[in-house]
Amino acid sequence: MNTFTIFLLLIIVVAFLLVVVIMVQNPKGGGLSSSFGGGGTQQLGGVKKTTDFLDKSTWILATVLLALILLSNVAIDHKGNAESKALDPDATTTAPAPVSTPATNDTATPADSTQD
Repeated sequence: MNTFTIFLLLIIVVAFLLVVVIMVQNPKGGGLSSSFGGGGTQQLGGVKKTTDFLDKSTWILATVLLALILLSNVAIDHKGNAESKALDPDATTTAPAPVSTPATNDTATPADSTQD
């Protein structure tokens, strides 16, 4: 596998995990946190710890996703791609070809033909 494929797979996996973690959370107090005994009751691990875990995992996954995207731009080999000549001062530029306009018929226009 080349570098592009590895980064692509890692980005897809991290993005999927981030979506799952975000969907499990509910900003109004529901979600996974409330199903573990919400409403003030404590169970094994507690609701606060579940919320903290989901919050930390969201930030960690978002940071990993951002880092993977930035690293993929640096690490992927760009030698096979065509290079842009836009900033190359030695590149020769060609003038665009003149555009010819078709002849127009001034006697009848669609706006003139629709009279009441």
